[in-house]
Amino acid sequence: MPKRVGLAKVSALYLRICNLTFGGGDPTMAALQRELLERRGWITREQYGLIYSLARITPGTNMLAFCAGAAWQVAGWWGAILAVLASTLPSAALVVWLTYEYGVMQHYPLAMGAIDGIIASAVGMMAAGAWQLIRPHVKRGMTLRTLVLVAASTALAMFAGRTPIEILALAALVGAFWRTPEVA
Repeated sequence: MPKRVGLAKVSALYLRICNLTFGGGDPTMAALQRELLERRGWITREQYGLIYSLARITPGTNMLAFCAGAAWQVAGWWGAILAVLASTLPSAALVVWLTYEYGVMQHYPLAMGAIDGIIASAVGMMAAGAWQLIRPHVKRGMTLRTLVLVAASTALAMFAGRTPIEILALAALVGAFWRTPEVA
């Protein structure tokens, strides 16, 4: 059984990993796995698997449940509390500050132009991510079907106010009946 780790070390690790890892909970938990299990040996593979599994079925934010569970394993209750605080307080403070600054910057055309550029960049990154999901399905003989489904899904979401579940169900129904010949 790995020994207990000091609260300062645990807090510093969670502060760094949870606030500098991009992509959400899964990449953060993977980075924590690398640090806790592989690099530092603070937890065993079995402990990691149990903590990860329990965090995934916990209602609410799975990443915070994972942080609390893993930190509790290596540093007890205070470790769990400090890990959750180190994981959430800096980003929460940043959101509050950015929200305030956005309100202040609305009176400055140059600042609003910069914000518009940031929004356009974010939309472009989302479109690139969507293309990476769609591209494997754009094959010879399936291009028309793929484009129609993408365009119809986008129109239903943007202009008809349909929910993602409704759109997915409709796309599944259309896909089941609009079959294309498989191309080898």
